[in-house]
Amino acid sequence: MRITLAQAMGTCFGVQDAIDLALDPEFRNRLTVVGQLVHNPQTMERLRLNGVRIVERDQIDQITTDAVMITAHGASDNTKEHLRARGFTVYDATCPLVIRLHKLARFLERQGYFPVIVGEANHVEVRGVVGNLSNSAVVSDDDDLHVLKGHARIGIVSQTTNRLEKVRHVVSSIRALPWVTDVRFIDTICQPVKERQQAIYDLLAQDIDLGVVIGGANSANTRKLKELMGDRGIAAFHIESASELDPAWFVGKSHVGITAGTSTPQDVIEEVYQRVRVIGGEPVVASATP
Repeated sequence: MRITLAQAMGTCFGVQDAIDLALDPEFRNRLTVVGQLVHNPQTMERLRLNGVRIVERDQIDQITTDAVMITAHGASDNTKEHLRARGFTVYDATCPLVIRLHKLARFLERQGYFPVIVGEANHVEVRGVVGNLSNSAVVSDDDDLHVLKGHARIGIVSQTTNRLEKVRHVVSSIRALPWVTDVRFIDTICQPVKERQQAIYDLLAQDIDLGVVIGGANSANTRKLKELMGDRGIAAFHIESASELDPAWFVGKSHVGITAGTSTPQDVIEEVYQRVRVIGGEPVVASATP
């Protein structure tokens, strides 16, 4: 059984910067992260073991440390100001590419466009962007476009972890709405996500017949990597760790492609890779470093 590793996969710079900041020895036992710093269970456990406390956004009253951190997914200005007003020292670990998304959404609003975010309405990143706008809409697909009724000038941005082909489809559908006269689309999908999506196409071009996608169960960009494979008829499985691998998946398969989302640490990828080698029963020379 052949095993091919995606050329681009695993932790991106924005996620790594947030992790490094939270693990700074200066913060040991005096830092609370508001929400999941990254959508990866192994990283979250590592933070806890290093004395970092974690609360959800509706649990601010439970914070007992003097310092709090905004996650890589960002937050609205109101959330940050609320935390400062409560007397906390706020450290902002928002990914620079998420900050760019916030700025561009507000820019479109200032230009007189009705801001539309293509993404998941309940995702923490999207909620943060919406929180900085006076009026906006979130659409996931064509079924949501009715919420744009009455808005003729539409400014569109995207959740940073989206699939570009999906966003382009939604943009085209918005342009075709009979009441829309002006559409401006700014591509805010982050480059590391695009690189990981392109790496899936490269795997598919090598005729893989099974995909293993590694990342947190609640990681949006990881789910979309699995979707890319599934949409092209490739059996794909989304796992968080090597322990979830089922040897039955590999029966009759000749070429396995492995990739990982932008919050997945390299050691987790290596563990999965080595386990797949064992399941395959053949020595593989390739390294797990993309």
